[in-house]
Amino acid sequence: MTDLDRFLPGILGAVVGVVGWLLVGVYMQRRQFARQAMNAGRAVYFELLINRMNVVVARDLGSFVPLGRSSFDRLLPELATWLPAGPLQTVVVAYMGHAGYESAGSQRDAPPELRRGALDQIETAHRLALDALRPRLFSRREIAALTRAAGPYALGITPPTAEGPRP
Repeated sequence: MTDLDRFLPGILGAVVGVVGWLLVGVYMQRRQFARQAMNAGRAVYFELLINRMNVVVARDLGSFVPLGRSSFDRLLPELATWLPAGPLQTVVVAYMGHAGYESAGSQRDAPPELRRGALDQIETAHRLALDALRPRLFSRREIAALTRAAGPYALGITPPTAEGPRP
């Protein structure tokens, strides 16, 4: 009985220590995964923002610059495990519009209103993807700072054109 009295606190302490160590390890791993997912989302967000600006320039000025997708291609697995299905689909649809953008840029004989309509839809898809990602990636303070720093191309605000403001 005296041996059991000496070993029981040691065994109990070891069990509590192991369980505590496992819980801390799981907690730290989840935080690291969340940080990696957030970084992946931010990279894709800014790639979408640049692509949206390129689509607007192509639509309004006729200057087609290739759209980027390297962040999306590289970080899609992280996004797929982190984002719910709805926002993920919205982001994927924006990238699917790249084929239409390339087609609009290569077919110069297409009617201008058809090209403009296609580019409007591609721009809208990018804006919707940005809108879906923004509240998941940035705090309200960061959103306000991004809006002030980047102006109308930043957070889904369409800049005015020669015909006047766009809806």
